[in-house]
Amino acid sequence: MIIQPKVREYICTTAHPLGCAQSVRNQAKYAQRLGTVLGPRKVLIIGCSTGYGLASRITALENCQAATLGIMFERPSNGKRTATPGWYNTAEFHHIAEEKGIYAKTVNGDAFSREIKEKTIQVIREDLGKVDLVVYSLAAPRRTDIQGRTWNSCLKTTGKAFTEKSLDLRTNQIVEKTIFPATEEEVESTIKVMGGEDWADWIRALKEADVLTENAMTLAYSYIGPELTYPIYYHGTIGAAKQHLHHTMKEINETWPDVHACISINKGLVTQASAAIPVVPLYFSILYKVMKEAGTHENCIQQITRLFTGKLFGPTGMDTDNDGFIRMDDLELKPEIQNRVKECWKAVTTENLKDYCDLEGYWEDFYHMFGFGYSNIDYNQDVNPEVTIPDLVS
Repeated sequence: MIIQPKVREYICTTAHPLGCAQSVRNQAKYAQRLGTVLGPRKVLIIGCSTGYGLASRITALENCQAATLGIMFERPSNGKRTATPGWYNTAEFHHIAEEKGIYAKTVNGDAFSREIKEKTIQVIREDLGKVDLVVYSLAAPRRTDIQGRTWNSCLKTTGKAFTEKSLDLRTNQIVEKTIFPATEEEVESTIKVMGGEDWADWIRALKEADVLTENAMTLAYSYIGPELTYPIYYHGTIGAAKQHLHHTMKEINETWPDVHACISINKGLVTQASAAIPVVPLYFSILYKVMKEAGTHENCIQQITRLFTGKLFGPTGMDTDNDGFIRMDDLELKPEIQNRVKECWKAVTTENLKDYCDLEGYWEDFYHMFGFGYSNIDYNQDVNPEVTIPDLVS
């Protein structure tokens, strides 16, 4: 099959197996250069196949030499269409772990479900005994909870409508976008999908099954962003869910004192989820340019390796703020960075877009998520889209 990118709005409907493998290898090589730290030995990553979850799994392997059990919900190729990028990413991760002789197994299914929780617990008991770190990195548009009710998330404001500049990814033009307020039911539903309820459900299930080590740690990822994006993000439906996640951290710590729950507030990056949020892609493309000019830009693996080797398991111990959060957005929110972003935001138009936005960097990250845009890969080459994942539990 000749596999080319097919982009529809903010998503690519194809993925390239060789390109995804190249992406995973590149991340692993970067992590290797930072050396090892005294960190977790047996890690469960819930949402392990793309983005921060994948970077966490790679970092756990390369920098901690840890055995990893991953949870994903990905689709293999049927011969006529490609697999999802997460499927190809995970296959290559397994190859790297096998080369190192380190345990890696992946459960494929709906992480929100009771079935996958029970299956995961069974694998931990049989293979690992107990795990000492649980990384929660799920991003999904809907959730069916353990009672069987399905909830759908939405990208809306709360309180009143919000109109602002936005980047139309289909045309690379600056447009004006209005985001309308959510109903109370929509806010509740978004919290159910993207908040902390399922994180707590996982910890409860793992604790009741006695598959967490004494003083185990659990880590979730969040984003707050600058005031510029507050109306659509932190003060919107997504922000309501993130604030619920933040509150869940405290609940976990209070409910299970021998489990240390923490949250890493991460930097803004291009992901499949963030590309769908109005206003945010324009902010990210400006941020990329400003931070690259300042020499402080980090991609996914750079951020997570800095988290693991510096702020989480580094020589000085965990580095948190007064709320107990690990601030990986510290470089993004520096006043000089945000002041420059605001200047660019006011000045940017369709005509001068390239002067203020790193469009090439934005689209490079976008295409790399799906395995495209690597100069050493011949995308006119006929490749087999059917890739097998060793040690897959489904």
